[in-house]
Amino acid sequence: MREAHFIDKNKAKWSEIEYNLKNKINVHPDTLAKNYIEITNDLAFAQTYYSKSKTKDYLNELALFAHQSIYKDQRSSTNQLIEFFKNDVPNTVYQNHRMFLYAFLIFSFAVLIGILSSHFDADFTRLIMGNDYVEQTLVNIKKGDPAAIYKSGSQTGTTLAITINNIKVAFYAFAMGLLFSVGSGYILFSNGVMLGAFHYIFFKEGVLGKAMTAIWMHGTIEISVIIIAGACGLMLGNGFLFPKTLSRRKSLVKKAKEAVMILLSTVPLFMIAGFIEGFVTRLYDVNLYFSLAVIFLSLILIVWYYIIYPIRKNRVSSFSFHQTYTTNETT
Repeated sequence: MREAHFIDKNKAKWSEIEYNLKNKINVHPDTLAKNYIEITNDLAFAQTYYSKSKTKDYLNELALFAHQSIYKDQRSSTNQLIEFFKNDVPNTVYQNHRMFLYAFLIFSFAVLIGILSSHFDADFTRLIMGNDYVEQTLVNIKKGDPAAIYKSGSQTGTTLAITINNIKVAFYAFAMGLLFSVGSGYILFSNGVMLGAFHYIFFKEGVLGKAMTAIWMHGTIEISVIIIAGACGLMLGNGFLFPKTLSRRKSLVKKAKEAVMILLSTVPLFMIAGFIEGFVTRLYDVNLYFSLAVIFLSLILIVWYYIIYPIRKNRVSSFSFHQTYTTNETT
């Protein structure tokens, strides 16, 4: 059999096997076992008839990947943790990137609503934030320390309380997705309106720039986690509403597993945000460059891991796959 015909005959199957291995959490173990047998058989054939070709090299890599994937449970817990953050989460994020976009758009629109509502209604901010909170913020602004509220309380106690509160908000944003995505949309929208109204207080008093160096030191991660959790909730709701070829129950279970995986990846972010708000934010007025560095490093972390890395990882893999076949088909 000519190599080009061998490739044409099997490339769809190889592509499916590669996809199954990357998304093995959603694939039945029997299917993965069957895929492993098929790929090793094709590798043996290629080693016999195309021993110096790129097809053999590709199949060898795929067979190795299959072996590592199937026997993953036998590896150490450390390796499993690395695999979780290095491959499982980014792949799952990439498959559900639209939900992240929708969550971001809902939240951003809500922030705009909060700003405009506060501008046209003087009482809106007090209605959303609470009269006592607004009054205390105004007092702090008059004292020349608009974000003084972040300096109250003990550092350790504040960190713990903030971390717990962030986890609660994220859990609500996720769990409310069971209400046909509407619940998660509501959590995203309400938090966005609150953020917009909160910022407008400082804008109106002419101290927005100074306040933002404090708010966004911890808020960059904190707000990002809320959006991520909201996206996970949208995944739940859409999994039930739009099951495609699966039953609604199976689709919901599948999306629930994916959503929980992504949500678990934010646990370190909860702790980082809580630590920054409890220990670091209170230093916002010490050095502007220090505050900006914390903000930008936090933003880079979120954007890289949940946007850039998943895209690059999947595009590189896809490019490598198609390049192999394009090269072989022209030989």
